[in-house]
Parts: sequence; structure tokens; C-alpha cells
Amino acid sequence: MKKIRDAQTIIGMLEGGEVAAAMSTEITETLAKLKELSGDRPKTKIKGNVTLKLNLEVEAGTATISCEIDSKRPKPARGSSFYWVLDDGSLSTEHPQQTDMFSGPRAAADRQQS
Repeated sequence: MKKIRDAQTIIGMLEGGEVAAAMSTEITETLAKLKELSGDRPKTKIKGNVTLKLNLEVEAGTATISCEIDSKRPKPARGSSFYWVLDDGSLSTEHPQQTDMFSGPRAAADRQQS
């Protein structure tokens, strides 16, 4: 009677070795994506994970093992844009309460001298 007691052997045998192969692929793809997202920034930490879940079912002295492989990879960082919201709900790149000093000459204020 052959006894299987170590996790490495069990995982290697699941689905005829397909689970171990799929897990290896998922780890490699996740690491590649994390490296891509970190770019050339040496102090940037980008995190993800790969999970292997074993669902165990025992009935009448037999065991059935089904697997789920899941990974979480961060989404690429996106920039943001800043605008002013005007009274009518439209957007502007200029502050609505400031005059544009680069729009050209303005008429001088009419001053009366006394």
C-alpha cells in the first residue's frame, strides 16, 4: 500500500499534473506583471498574490480533491486631471474667479481726477 503524505507529491499529482503546471504559469505571469508595473523604480513595491485552494471531500473512505487557482494583480496606476466646475456644470482649466492675465491688454478703469 502506497501512502502519500507530503503536499508537494499531492499537488504534483492533482489532475494528472495539470494543477502544478497551471500554478507555475499563474505565478510566472503574476511576477511578470508585478515587474512590469514596478518599472525601473527601485524603491517601488508592487504587491500581488497567487492562491491555491484545495477543496477536500471525503465519502465512504474515498477522497475527492478539486482545486481553484486565483491571483490578484494590481491595476496599472492612472494619472488624474484637475479642472474647475462652473455654475452650469461644465469644466474649465481656468479658475472662474480669476482674470486671465495673458489674454491681452484690457481697457483701463475710468478714473476721474478731482
